[in-house]
Amino acid sequence: MNARAEAAGRRPLAGVRGWRACALLAVTLMLPGAALGQGFAGLADAGDGFAAVTAPAALAFPRDHGAHPGFRVEWWYLTANLTGEDGTGYGVQWTLFRSAMAPGADAPGWENGQVWMAHAAATGAGTHRFAETFARGGVGQAGVEAAPFRAFIDNWSMTATGAPGDALAGLRLRASGDGFAYDLTLAADRPPVPQGDAGFSVKSERGQASYYYSQPFYTVEGTLTLDGREVAVSGQGWLDREWSSAPLTEDQEGWDWFALHLDDGRKLMVYRLRQRGAPAYLAGTVIAADGTPTPLRPSEIAAEPTGTATVGERSLPVRWRLAVPGHGIVVDIEALNAQSWMGTSYAYWEGPIRVSGSQAGVGYLELTGY
Repeated sequence: MNARAEAAGRRPLAGVRGWRACALLAVTLMLPGAALGQGFAGLADAGDGFAAVTAPAALAFPRDHGAHPGFRVEWWYLTANLTGEDGTGYGVQWTLFRSAMAPGADAPGWENGQVWMAHAAATGAGTHRFAETFARGGVGQAGVEAAPFRAFIDNWSMTATGAPGDALAGLRLRASGDGFAYDLTLAADRPPVPQGDAGFSVKSERGQASYYYSQPFYTVEGTLTLDGREVAVSGQGWLDREWSSAPLTEDQEGWDWFALHLDDGRKLMVYRLRQRGAPAYLAGTVIAADGTPTPLRPSEIAAEPTGTATVGERSLPVRWRLAVPGHGIVVDIEALNAQSWMGTSYAYWEGPIRVSGSQAGVGYLELTGY
């Protein structure tokens, strides 16, 4: 379901898992300035020359854990809800975005047409620390290898630790920045889950789409250092993988994205793409405890903000009522830290959330375009 730019005189445009950061990175850094007028971040154009997203997805592993340079934008997006030994809640984010400067085959060295951007963050109830880094492809500073799996940029890394036949079953995740660091191990005992129609994820009534799958079943252990204090943590992690070339429409202004770990063992992903002059476009997936996904139609989902917080000069919806009545889910969502603003080059809000209501749980929320 991936960034964030602020042009002079415009509201900040920001990161759903990849139409997010990567989308805006591609437009802001690599396309003419006029592209910012072409719908949301310029991604309403046809993506001419890049590979097209067409159904069916035909996902294949480990191939699709790696990069897809023929498509314009792509991301590896991991969030984790963690608990310290004293019961204190935390969250971490690790995201690597790839954007192609132009269609065509990759070239070696500095002629390479791929640009990489990464964000990392660590959040507590009263603290939010984040960092950002950029790299050019082709020179060994950043990249992704499918088997054995490795995603890296500088000294931030997401590296496979499991058996070669299941590249994402075990991971080691590391990143650091001003005021934070983490070193985590992740393990999943169920396979990745396709989103949408077997991995074909539609973003509007007009059919724009991405290829999208998740691994929402990670258990996480390791250490988190936040403002000089090292804490042993454990919890749950969620990895999103998505790639596309033109996923948005000209009237889409931003999105609200939810990933929930419910205490009954189910997972829920919902995104809400806001559209000028029309109701928001909703989609999502209920994932059973055994990993079976059930895609949701827009009419099966209700997502409404119930409370806001002031973050800088912005009023952001950090409390929500999210309902999927056909699956017995009616939950209230509240941010762990309402000030979880990612003040990166491409600014957005992202942070851990607490879930109550028909089910309890934890999760992550992303807010863009506010």
